[in-house]
Parts: sequence; structure tokens; C-alpha cells
Amino acid sequence: MRSAPDDLTARARIRDTAIAAFARDGYDGASLRRIAQEAGVSPALIVHHFGDKNALRAECDDYVVSVFINEEHDLIVAPTRDRIRTALNDLERYGPYLDYLARMLADGSAAADRLFDSFLANTRDVLDEQKAAGMLEPMSDPEMTIMLLTLMGLAPVVMRAQIARALGTDQLSPAGLLRTTLPTLELLTHGIYSTTALLDGAREALASPGGAKGAPS
Repeated sequence: MRSAPDDLTARARIRDTAIAAFARDGYDGASLRRIAQEAGVSPALIVHHFGDKNALRAECDDYVVSVFINEEHDLIVAPTRDRIRTALNDLERYGPYLDYLARMLADGSAAADRLFDSFLANTRDVLDEQKAAGMLEPMSDPEMTIMLLTLMGLAPVVMRAQIARALGTDQLSPAGLLRTTLPTLELLTHGIYSTTALLDGAREALASPGGAKGAPS
């Protein structure tokens, strides 16, 4: 009979293989038979451990979420807000988790919603600290600013392939991150416009009768 440690090792191997397969081929494109072959197990063993493909996917979702938001996770030892940065420094090891993360966020599962909410909360915490330190300009809608900054941070993960094709290098690689650093800080620190004409025009338009429909009060 297979021992309990062997069962646990097989379960983890199946899960990690499924994460890589789902990230590479998508949920519909990855079959249990192919996952079993790549994990070196039988399809029956996958059924034994997980029941079916949907249950396997759910466990993969939960595991990837735990990698990036659970400070007790044994893969990345870092504060929550630094966990993606830590993963980016070891793409060979964490690349499949980042690719799976991109699939999750695009797919809109409950686990993805929980993960996105966590990223929003982390961004909010960082801005709160920076505001307390006197580093921030006044914001007309702080919550929307938090949303936009979170989207900026996640875009390189979700659009990784497209950005790499456009830049000629993986933005998540050390060379890509180095190239991104100064333009990102320039954008956040100085903006891109040399005058306030567009901002002033937008403020006037939104302040006019009927112009503020749908805008935050």
C-alpha cells in the first residue's frame, strides 16, 4: 500500500503539474489525462485525490491565492505587499504561479475576486502610509486612485505575453523591471503633461450642469 507521505507528495505533484498545465493551456485545454502523464501518475490517482477536474482547479486556485496573500505560506517568506516582487525575482520558480494568476484574474472566479480584493487592500495600506509620511498630493477620488494603481501593478502579469512582444523582452524579467522602474516613477511623480489644461478642462466640464452625471460627489 502507498504510504501517507507518498500520497501527500503525489497530491502536491499533481497540484503543481496542474497549475503549470492550466496556466499554459487554459482550463479547457488541459485534460486530466495530460496532467496525469506530466505528473507521472495515473488519471485514477487524480480522481482519488481530487475527485474531478473542477475540484482540482479549485484546489489550484486556493493554493495560488495562498502563495501571494498568505504570510504563513512556506514558499515565499515576505510581507504580503512584497510577495509578488519576491516572486518576480525568481521567475524560474514562480513563473507558473504568475501565469496561473493571470488566468485567474481574467477568468473572474471567486478565488480571483478574493485575490484582487487583497491587492486593493495592500495598495490602500501603502498609500495610507505614504499619506501619513506627507508623500502624496491631494486626490479627488482616493478609492479610484487606489484602483488605478492596482490595475497598473497587475497589468504586467495579466498582459505578460503582449507586453513582452511589444517591448522585445519580458517585463517581469530583471531587464524588463529595470527598464520599467524610471518611467513608472516619472509617471507617478511628475505625470506626462506639462500644463494643467486637460485637467482644468475636465474639472470645468464635470462641474457644469449635467456634466457630473455618474461622477463621484
